[in-house]
Amino acid sequence: MGIDVDIIFKIAGVGIVVAFLHTILDQVGKKEYAQWVTLLGFIYILFMVASIVGDLFSKIKSVFLFQ
Repeated sequence: MGIDVDIIFKIAGVGIVVAFLHTILDQVGKKEYAQWVTLLGFIYILFMVASIVGDLFSKIKSVFLFQ
């Protein structure tokens, strides 16, 4: 049981790449693009976490409903 370490590394990797791109775009003067990159990175990670939570709820449901 437990969460896969691979998923944590994927989330951390996406966060590092998004932070790097945001910093570069912000220094170049493209603040609007930097905000879009940050927003898209946040949405991508949000969907990853939502799928993990969905799996967790299905496991909890199978434990308590004995399926």
